[in-house]
Amino acid sequence: MVIIENLYKKIADGDVNYNYAYRLVKSQISVSMYGKITQIQAYGIEIERQDVTNGTVVRIQRDYAENISPQRYKVKNLLKMLYDNTVSPIHMIDILGEYIDECTSDFDEMLVSIATC
Repeated sequence: MVIIENLYKKIADGDVNYNYAYRLVKSQISVSMYGKITQIQAYGIEIERQDVTNGTVVRIQRDYAENISPQRYKVKNLLKMLYDNTVSPIHMIDILGEYIDECTSDFDEMLVSIATC
């Protein structure tokens, strides 16, 4: 998994600062087609929140969803939506679940285009 893009956000709430990192990540998927191994790039999202009190990190929460889609722009749009709404790692999957389900067909379309080349 390679980080392609980072979006950062800081929120202060009393004595605690919340540092959010929203990351677009890329990985390679190996697919066997007609006896040959083909590599497909897939994009995912990672969210990390650090709770900082008096300059010390007191908690880190992180979650990720790998291989959402081979279409970078779709995953980037989802990342932007999470960033704009300050979604925490705890709620990421709750928010992304249906979007991820919709993106599964992107892999089928990619494999069909590879097979017809």
